[in-house]
Amino acid sequence: MNREYYFYILQCSDGSKYYGHTNDLKRRIFSHFKGQVSSTKNKRPLRLVYFEKCDSRSVAFKREMQFKNGRTRMKTIEKMIGSFSQEKCQGFNAQTAYAYDV
Repeated sequence: MNREYYFYILQCSDGSKYYGHTNDLKRRIFSHFKGQVSSTKNKRPLRLVYFEKCDSRSVAFKREMQFKNGRTRMKTIEKMIGSFSQEKCQGFNAQTAYAYDV
């Protein structure tokens, strides 16, 4: 069975970025917004700013590690986010308002 995996970047309320991977992007983003993920619980993500579909979990994980280990320069990250269509993130970011009410 070929499952889809995603690498994603969240913009957090403290100005930092969070890098992660998942096989269910909508569920994972909602969990972040609700404060159910220990890594971002105190940073409360503001919005999803980037995501990529990957062919496998290992590809998504390697992509995440490229960012977390500092192999990708901040200038490159900002350029990547800036050129990404934020319209693709709208459905996920719309959950933010509901997440804090739950």
